[in-house]
Amino acid sequence: MLKIRFQRVGKKNRPHFRLILTESRAAAKKKAKEILGFWDPLKKEGNIKADRVNYWLSVGAQPSDAAHNFLVSRSIIRGSKIQVHKKKKETGGAKATEIVVNNQSQPEETTLK
Repeated sequence: MLKIRFQRVGKKNRPHFRLILTESRAAAKKKAKEILGFWDPLKKEGNIKADRVNYWLSVGAQPSDAAHNFLVSRSIIRGSKIQVHKKKKETGGAKATEIVVNNQSQPEETTLK
């Protein structure tokens, strides 16, 4: 199955991404079948070949969640965005657990090292 996804090509602390077409099981750094555009998140500029993206989507290629949200925000495809990152609960510095023994709860504090 073909997948449209991002490939990071930037240097350390200087992200730069290509929007590529590749096999879904191929490694992220593997050679792409076709480069569909690029995106520089620091400068907020990029170039996408919208006609090629629409062609590959019509043939059956599936975008990754991040690529889907990017294409929706650029109005290349229609639809709603997909939640990519789940929010994690913040516990502060220490993790508190509760031990129940004979229906009595005793809080136990443990710290992460």
